[in-house]
Amino acid sequence: MLYGADYNPDQWPEEVWDDDVRLMQEAKVTTVSLGIFAWSRLQPAPDVWDFDWLDRVIDKLHAGGIGVNLATPTASPPPWVSSRHPDVLAADELGAPYWHGSRQHHSPSSPTYRRLAGEVVRRLAERYAHHPAVVMWHVSNELGCHLPVEYSDSARDAFRRWLADRYGDIAGLNAAWGTDFWSQRYGSFDEVFPPRRAPYTRNPAQQLDYRRFMSDMWLECYRMERDIIRASGATQPISTNMMGPFKPADYASWSDDIDVITDDCYPDPLDPHRVRNVAFQRDLVRSLKRETPWILLEQATDAVNWRPVNPSKQDGRLAAETAVAVGRGADGIMFFQWRQSRSGVEKFHSAMVPQAGTHIAGSPTRTWRDVTSIGAELAGLGALPSPAEGDAQVALVFDWENWWAVEEDAKPLRIDYLGVIREWYGALHARGVMVDIVPPEKVDARYSLAIAPFLYLLRDSGADALRAHVERGGTLLAGPFTDIVDECDRFRAGGFVTQLGPMLGIALEDFRALVPPVLGAAAERAGQEAQASATEGQHARVTGSGLDFGGTFLGEALVATGAEVLAAFEEGPSAGRPALTRNGSAWYVATQPDAAGVDAIVERLLAAAEVRPVVEGLPAGVEVARRGSLVTVVNHTDDAVDIAFGGIGTLPPQGHAFVREA
Repeated sequence: MLYGADYNPDQWPEEVWDDDVRLMQEAKVTTVSLGIFAWSRLQPAPDVWDFDWLDRVIDKLHAGGIGVNLATPTASPPPWVSSRHPDVLAADELGAPYWHGSRQHHSPSSPTYRRLAGEVVRRLAERYAHHPAVVMWHVSNELGCHLPVEYSDSARDAFRRWLADRYGDIAGLNAAWGTDFWSQRYGSFDEVFPPRRAPYTRNPAQQLDYRRFMSDMWLECYRMERDIIRASGATQPISTNMMGPFKPADYASWSDDIDVITDDCYPDPLDPHRVRNVAFQRDLVRSLKRETPWILLEQATDAVNWRPVNPSKQDGRLAAETAVAVGRGADGIMFFQWRQSRSGVEKFHSAMVPQAGTHIAGSPTRTWRDVTSIGAELAGLGALPSPAEGDAQVALVFDWENWWAVEEDAKPLRIDYLGVIREWYGALHARGVMVDIVPPEKVDARYSLAIAPFLYLLRDSGADALRAHVERGGTLLAGPFTDIVDECDRFRAGGFVTQLGPMLGIALEDFRALVPPVLGAAAERAGQEAQASATEGQHARVTGSGLDFGGTFLGEALVATGAEVLAAFEEGPSAGRPALTRNGSAWYVATQPDAAGVDAIVERLLAAAEVRPVVEGLPAGVEVARRGSLVTVVNHTDDAVDIAFGGIGTLPPQGHAFVREA
C-alpha cells in the first residue's frame, strides 16, 4: 500500500527537508510524488540545467526509506518558454493566446512545446531511471484539466493531419460530417479549421471529432513522454493522474497505454450525493483496468481552495473516504500535498502538514492526527487482494464519445448524461451491489446484468457486444434515447433503434421531449399564461405491473413489435403508449424514471438477473464493497450502527471495517 503526497521541496528552503523526511516517517509515508511543477527550477533558462537540488532531495528520501514517484514537470512551461516561443501557447475560440502566469497554458499540439518538453523529460529520465528511490513515473499532471479544448494554429495544423489519417481523403470527411448541409462542403483539408467562434450552432460531427482530436492530443503527449522514459532504460510503472468522470478526456481509450491507473478525487462536502458520487468515481477508475489495483494519487486532507465555498470535512470523513477507495480497488492513498504552501494560488488548500503545524499547545492538530492514524492503519493492512472478475456482476454502460455527442447542441432537449448515469448507479450502490462502469464494447460474459441509458451514439462494435450479452442469457436494460446515431452522429437508414430494436422487440416513432416546469420567479416573470404553456405536456406518469412512477427528459412514442408491455404512459405526450417493455431478457424504458422509478426498476432487474448484494441486510447509509476476498463496510451516517456481518459489531458514525473472507 502506497501512502504519501505530492512533495514540492523546491518551494521550501533546504533546511526544511530533513524535518520533512522525519515527519514522513512518523506519518508512515511510503512514497511521494516529486517535481510535478519544477520545470523552472530544473531549467531556469534555455541552456541552463540544475539537477543538483533534486539529487539531494531524492537521496534524502531514499535514505529515509521513502520511495519517489518521479514526475515530469511538463504541465507548466516556465515563462521563458512562452516569451521566446509564443507558438507553444494555446488559444481561445477567437484565436487569442493564453499566456503564462497560471499553468497548462500550452498547446499539446505545438511541435515546439513537444520538443522542449521532450528534452526536459529525456534529461530527467536519463539521470534517474536507475535510481533505487524511484519506484514509479508520473507523466505531466491532470492532462487537459484547465484547458481541455484550444484553437491555436498548432491545433489547426494537427487537426487537419488527424482528419486526414481518420478519413483518408476529403470525400470521406465530407460524407462523415454531412457537409452538404448549410453549404459546408470542403475542397481540401486546408480549408478545415478548428470549430472556432461562429454565429450559430456548429456542425455536430465536427464538434464531436474535435473532442476526439483534443483527447488524442493529450494522449499523444503522454505517449511521447512515456516512450522517452522507457528509452532511458526505466522499468518502473508509468502513469498520469486522471480525474474520474472528466468529460474532455476519453480515459477508456487511454487505459491500455497506462501501466497503473491513478486518479485525483476531490468530493464536495456540500454535495447531497457525495457518498454516491465518491463511490461512482472509485468504480469508474477501477473499471478502466478491471482486475488491476489503482492508486488514489490526490485527495484533500481537509478543505480545498477553488470552490465558491470550501468547508472543512466532517470528523471521520477523510478516513471513511479513504476506506471507500481501498475497498473499491486502490493500492495507494496519496494527497495533495505534503506541506501546505505559504504562497501562490493553492495556499489555502489543505495538506498533510497544515500551515498550523503538526501540534498546537502540545496536542496534535486534527489534520496531523487524521493522516498519522490513516498511515498506521494502512501500514497494518498487509498485502491486499486484487479486484477479481467475479466482484461485479453488473455493467453500467458509460461511454465518453456518447457523452460528447448526446450533450451537443441541437437535440430534442439538453441531457445531463453523467447525472443520468449516476442516478442508475445510485440505486445499485444503495442496494450494496458492485458495479463495473464500462463502454458497451466491454460488456462481456462476466456480467449478468447491463444497464445502458441514453446511449445515443452506439458504435457497431458496441451494439454487437450488447446483442451478444443478451444472446448469452444476460439481462439488458436499454433506453431512453439509445441507438439513435452512428459514430459520426448520423442517423442510420431505417429510423431509430436500428441495431437493438429487433432484439428489444420495439420500434421508435419519435422522442417527445418533456418540458420542465417554470417555477418561482421565472414563472412570475413569464406570467400565468406562459407558465401554463410551458408546463403543458411536462408530466409523464407511468403505471402497470405494480409500477407507478414519473418520467423525465423524454416520453418516447414507442411501438411494441414483439415485446411484452410491462407499463404504459398514463399521461403526457405519449399517453397510452408503452413505457417499459420486456422481450425475453432485453428490457427497454422509454423515459428516464424519477428516483422511485429507477429504484423499482433496478429491483426487478436484479431479481431477473439473479444478482445479490455483497452483504445482505445492511442498514441504510452503510456502504459495502468487495475486492476479491476483502469486504469493506463504511458507515456514512451520523449514528452508530450494528453490523452482524463478519464479526464487526458496532460501527461508529463515519466508521469503517475491513473483513477478510476465507
